Amino acid sequence: MSGVEIAVELVALVVAVLLVTAAARKLDWSAPLCLIAVGVVASYVPGVPEYELDPEVVLLGLLPPLLYATAIRTSLIDFRRNRGPILLLSVGLVIFTTAAVGIVAWLVIPGLPLAAGLAIGAVVAPPDAVAATAVARKVGMPRKLTRLLEGESLFNDAAALVALRTAIAAIAGSVSLLQVGGDFLLAAGGGLVIGFAVGALAALIRTRLEDPVTDTALSLAVPFVAYLAAEAIHGSGVIAVVVAGLILGHKAPSMLSGRSRLASRLNWQTIQFLLENIVFLLIGLQVRRIMTEVGDSGLTALELVLICAATLAATILTRIVWMVGIGLARRVFRRHAWPWRYSAVIAWAGMRGVVTLAAAFVLPADTPQRAVLVLVAFVVVAGTLLLHGTTLPVLVRRLKLPPPDPAEDALQEAAVLHDMTRAALEELEKIRTPEDPDDIVERLRSRLQHRSDSAWEELGRQSALSETPSDAYRRLRLRLLEVEREKFLEARDSGMADDDVLRRILERLDIEESMLDREEETVPDSDRELRTPAATAGSCKHLTKSWPEVQPDAPDECAVCVENGMTWVHLRECVKCGNVACCDSSPGKHATAHFHDTLHPVMRSHEPGETWRWCFVDKQLG
Repeated sequence: MSGVEIAVELVALVVAVLLVTAAARKLDWSAPLCLIAVGVVASYVPGVPEYELDPEVVLLGLLPPLLYATAIRTSLIDFRRNRGPILLLSVGLVIFTTAAVGIVAWLVIPGLPLAAGLAIGAVVAPPDAVAATAVARKVGMPRKLTRLLEGESLFNDAAALVALRTAIAAIAGSVSLLQVGGDFLLAAGGGLVIGFAVGALAALIRTRLEDPVTDTALSLAVPFVAYLAAEAIHGSGVIAVVVAGLILGHKAPSMLSGRSRLASRLNWQTIQFLLENIVFLLIGLQVRRIMTEVGDSGLTALELVLICAATLAATILTRIVWMVGIGLARRVFRRHAWPWRYSAVIAWAGMRGVVTLAAAFVLPADTPQRAVLVLVAFVVVAGTLLLHGTTLPVLVRRLKLPPPDPAEDALQEAAVLHDMTRAALEELEKIRTPEDPDDIVERLRSRLQHRSDSAWEELGRQSALSETPSDAYRRLRLRLLEVEREKFLEARDSGMADDDVLRRILERLDIEESMLDREEETVPDSDRELRTPAATAGSCKHLTKSWPEVQPDAPDECAVCVENGMTWVHLRECVKCGNVACCDSSPGKHATAHFHDTLHPVMRSHEPGETWRWCFVDKQLG
């Protein structure tokens, strides 16, 4: 095949991925399932080349960057907090699925050795790292569930590949239980050591890099270095990649510049999108070749259907049985258990994907009934994507699981930004010198306060106010940026300035626009209470105090603003005397003025559906 033909085929794959994913998004269908279906249809179209999915290309070329892209976006704090349940799912469930599905395959496939059955069990054991979390975010699962599925998907590939390696060795000869345990410990230990070493070294180097291009280039090499180094000592390359990614993702805020973080985030999102979707398309393109090989197996169509159905059912049922067992065990031993609704969703979130089919092609050519085993893997991937992918959103809605609350997110964002702003303003007073111009210092104060006020304004989105001051600022500034860009284009077309100068100017405009052009926030439900966790107020005696019920002195207005002919953004109410006054985003800031006049420490939101409070003394939310 010539270089031109290869280039044309690569471009065709990318274009097909873009078209299919765009159509799936518009129709609200599962993109992985649509890509597989398109690939299956295309595989039977005359003239379409026959693609062979090389397992080494997937396991070495695609799996490391896909795992790394997920790992750097996974919270190390959340992973530590949920490490027990994650290990039960990513190791315990994989071993259980390998054994259960392996025995079923051994029973239903004629002439299949038990070792080969365990091999296909290991192949179908790990759920896909992308499909489940994509559905989770789409339907608005509770974040704890999403974190558990993400954590499971990061480490289950390692356990499955170790189990597959052991089963392949058993096909060729005998292996002892001691050897299996040794292989697993070597894989886990070697992967952890290499992952920590590569992550720490990469963090040390990237801390000293200032150029975003060089930093991004180094980040592209990290997953491959970690994977190859771990595999070289017979450790788990998957674990090494995941550990290195977790470390670098955790250290990113302190080791990278803002430009480097933006570049890295965008680049890895693009890489992940292209790789994972191209692989799903390639999976579908394998079908014609798989069916040709299966035709030589000597099995009838009915036998193949029964084999595939039995294996798919076993794959689904083992996950359900495991989750039921965990729930019962936790109740018997009086351990804290998550709600049964969580277990139901986790049990039904078993979509398989890229690793399953790639692992199927790893099976040696002399494996008994290899073509049938590859077909079984394909059916499990397509079947779980179709069954779970289409019904999981319905299950989540039927169980009425609470989605992430945008109102509470806004409250937490306001609290963090307030603390950041306060710390920055305090530091500004320490570092300013008599030579610093007063107007510059005031400009810094204004910018910091504007950012904090913008976050507080998000809390009152359900009020009658159509546009907050921050909204007005964003609207006006975006319009001014359009005018500036038009003038920039005139300067470029007339040759008024050098191209390098123009590029620097355009970069400034783009950065400022990216800061202004925020995504539309979901408006909080007016009947949903807006509050932060109780632990937030734990160190403030004013917030934990039982204040007597008082009636607000005004229903829906700031009396001082009305008296002075002023307007307000949102209203706050003093919990001690009931005084209703405007917030700090309002011109008058009369709620804060009321505190300074009376020293009444706590005010609450007077907006509909909000129950949060603020202590002026301790600067805390509750």
